[in-house]
Amino acid sequence: MKNMLFLCTGNSARSVLSECWLNHVGGDKWRGFSAGSHPTGTPNPYALKTLEKHDIAAVAGEGGPVRSKSWDEFALPDAPLMDVVVTVCDNAAGEVCPVWPVRAGGAPPVKLHWAYPDPAAVPGSDEEILAAFEEVFKDIRERIGTYVSEH
Repeated sequence: MKNMLFLCTGNSARSVLSECWLNHVGGDKWRGFSAGSHPTGTPNPYALKTLEKHDIAAVAGEGGPVRSKSWDEFALPDAPLMDVVVTVCDNAAGEVCPVWPVRAGGAPPVKLHWAYPDPAAVPGSDEEILAAFEEVFKDIRERIGTYVSEH
C-alpha cells in the first residue's frame, strides 16, 4: 500500500477532495491523506456536497470521517509514512513544510505540486460555487487517475 499526502493551507477543500477521491479509487494500492499548514478546523461544506453528489464517502486515510488537520500530525514519529506528498495550492507550495519521515531503505517521499484554483474563494450563488467545486474536482480526478495508473 502506498500513501499519498495532499497539502493545502486550510485543508478544507482541494486537499480534502483529493484525499477522499484517492481513498475511493485507490483500492488496495493507494491510500490518501490530507492536511494543512493553517487548517480551518472543518471541511468546506461545498467540498462535502461535491463528494456526496458523486456518491463518494468523506473518509479519511486513517479511517473515520475526513477532517481538517495540521500537517504537523504527519511529521510525528508514529504517523503513517508517505510515498508521495502533493501540494495542491500555491500558498502551501511556497511554505516551509515539515521534514517528512523517511520510508525503510532511506527513500524520502516524492514531492509534487499540482496547483488548482481555490473553489472556496469563488463568490456567487450556491450554484456558482458548486460549479467551481465541480470543475476543480474534475481536474483532481483526472490528475490522480493519471498518476496512480502510471505508478
